Amino acid sequence: MKAVGYLEPQAIDQDTALMDIELDKPTATGRDLLVKVRAVSVNPVDTKIRRSAKPDDGQAKVLGWDAVGEVVATGDQAQWFNVGDKVWYAGDITRAGSNAEYQLVDERIVAAKPQSLSDADAAALPLTGITAWELLFDRLDFTPRESSESETGKPQARILIIGAAGGVGSILTQLAAKLTNTVVIGTASREQTQKWVKNLGADHVINHHQPMQPQLAELGIESVSHVISLTHTDQHFDQLVEVLAPQGKLALIDDPAQPLDVMKLKRKSLSLHWELMFTRAMFNTWDMAKQHELLTQIAQMIDDGTLKTTVGEHFGTINAANLKRAHAHIESNQAVGKIVLEGF
Repeated sequence: MKAVGYLEPQAIDQDTALMDIELDKPTATGRDLLVKVRAVSVNPVDTKIRRSAKPDDGQAKVLGWDAVGEVVATGDQAQWFNVGDKVWYAGDITRAGSNAEYQLVDERIVAAKPQSLSDADAAALPLTGITAWELLFDRLDFTPRESSESETGKPQARILIIGAAGGVGSILTQLAAKLTNTVVIGTASREQTQKWVKNLGADHVINHHQPMQPQLAELGIESVSHVISLTHTDQHFDQLVEVLAPQGKLALIDDPAQPLDVMKLKRKSLSLHWELMFTRAMFNTWDMAKQHELLTQIAQMIDDGTLKTTVGEHFGTINAANLKRAHAHIESNQAVGKIVLEGF
């Protein structure tokens, strides 16, 4: 089968940073599905692993953790899908990725794709959708469609999303705006990205390249109850502590280049929450099937018009040249929404 992979971690401008290769077609066993991949998208995690992870000796490493495809075979213990089903998923970071014609994936982290979206448009959403959902409803304990004020007079929550125009931010902003009655404040630094975030449903947009507290004050917002930091958390950390209300919550997904001084959280009794959407699959957790459930809910919300795709650009067919362009674009920090590729 056709695939794209690499043998050595390299900068994306190197000829062999990603290569077109041929691999054996895998066989489904257990609860695995064998999926014929139709479309994929590219995430920052792809670029991080390509730069740092050395493949096993003599083995090419295949990246890709977003896919839409068709089930062509099922393992002997698989129960939920049949051959011919159209599915979407983000996969498992410990296994071979979706930049291949065929991929094995555990059915517990797979769902039926949205019927109203093309394969490419749907491929933009699984990883970021799972990440955003888990951030809001698992890590930060929001309840979908919760009221803006509790019976005890608890004030309305205010979420500040750092990097709201990126892949995760684009679906997170929609989920927060549609499924909670919180005040949603996104950050974006360019006119194009600010407009994008506003169109996704944010109540306010501020610039993370400028001091945040004065911008919030201009909006009449003294503090926020929750911060979700999606990028450059170490650069913004002191400001995030500053704008959080006492007993607030800080969640993050990135890999800070500098250590975070968590002692700065103590005075306000702030809590810190990490999110990695691969955790359930990596550790085969008891609730691993929750990703099947939430992807099913997101698909339903897309089909009923509540959510929309976050595709930014379509980079053509799935091959090494186009994937190298996609990696380079993501590393430029100029991407808006998601980059998708389709077909081999």
